[in-house]
Amino acid sequence: MFNAVVVSVIVMAVLSLLRVNVMLAILLAAVVAGLMEGLSLSETMNMLISGMGGQANTALSYVMLGIFAVMIGYSGITGFLVKRLVSVLKGKRSILLLTIAGVACLSQNVVPIHIAFIPILIPPLLHLFDKMKVDRRGVAMALTFGLKTPYIMIPAGFGLIFHGIIADEMTANGMEISIGQISMAMLLPGIGMIAGLLFGVFVTYRKDREPKETIEMEESTGFESAAALENFKFSKEHLFTLIAIVAALATQLIYDSLVLGALLGIILLFAFRVVPFYKGDEIVNDGIKMMGMIAFVMLIASGYATILKDTGSVEALVASTSGELGDNKLLIAMVLIMVGLVITMGIGSSFATIPIIAALYVPLCATVGFSPLATAALIGTAAALGDAGSPASDSTLGPTSGLNADGKHHHIWDTCVPTFLHYNTGLVIFGVLAALVL
Repeated sequence: MFNAVVVSVIVMAVLSLLRVNVMLAILLAAVVAGLMEGLSLSETMNMLISGMGGQANTALSYVMLGIFAVMIGYSGITGFLVKRLVSVLKGKRSILLLTIAGVACLSQNVVPIHIAFIPILIPPLLHLFDKMKVDRRGVAMALTFGLKTPYIMIPAGFGLIFHGIIADEMTANGMEISIGQISMAMLLPGIGMIAGLLFGVFVTYRKDREPKETIEMEESTGFESAAALENFKFSKEHLFTLIAIVAALATQLIYDSLVLGALLGIILLFAFRVVPFYKGDEIVNDGIKMMGMIAFVMLIASGYATILKDTGSVEALVASTSGELGDNKLLIAMVLIMVGLVITMGIGSSFATIPIIAALYVPLCATVGFSPLATAALIGTAAALGDAGSPASDSTLGPTSGLNADGKHHHIWDTCVPTFLHYNTGLVIFGVLAALVL
């Protein structure tokens, strides 16, 4: 109970719930973890800073995507999509949320751009959400569903990476399994995610929620709101913007680099004169304002994860819990999944959690008698759990970046808490069930 992972994650969660800035909350949690493991303050800071490089590529990607998104918003091309969404979905709140969840799902498999679409699609829709009195917590929940469920259930795009890591780590630790079998193992946990989405859409967030009063959208983000689209016409600037978007996407897929894709898109929008050169400083500042916070949170979270891993805190937590479980499969399944929740809440990445827990989960599961399918379900569910609800996860930071473009959305109470309750509940129940029946 007094393991550094558990205590520091509790510190991070409590501070975040008390509305302490998430970046400061993670920083203080890292200090607590370092001190509990016998490091001095200077050693803790040095380890934190040295570990921040682990997310440097991700952080730079998010900043570049923010700049690219602001330039796309400046072009006005998003008005074409928003105008049609307004006409088709106006008054159909449940359909709107399910459509957003569906679009988010496409970002994981069909067009694997992860959260890159959020700062482009969501800010122009904020006025529509307010006009329809849509509860933005429901939108955050729909976005997180689309960012998580496809990689949990479908072995394509990011899902292929997730399933591949599980298969590789299980095989490396002495339990052979194929990617196709992992898809079967993760079917029940995925159904838990679907149940959480449907409960949120049709029960929790079906009622009106009065929007908060704040400054106008156009003044705060540079995006056109749905109210400003009455006389929208497609122009050559919009055509050039579409070319830049396609080129950026193709570059990202060819070179597997969000940074290169976003950079090419930015260069093309300047070269086509869609955005004038003299607007460069303003555009960059707005892009950093939109996504810079996420970038710094990811950097500090990487340093925090380094402290937890390099000091042996994670291994000690798994070893101490697994060593006292006996042979009760139900108890073992519940404890292993909850341990994964704590670890992923701190690290903020389900993908990075798998290698840490697999080395200890696989031998234990083999000893107790869990099948390879059941073991895969336990590892996959334990790794995926904390992604929904973690203040440091891009599955929560991404939705907040779009929904808070006008300052009306709180990262912890409006994104992390709703997604934690709706998805982790279902994942725990269906993950345990999968471990017992497979």
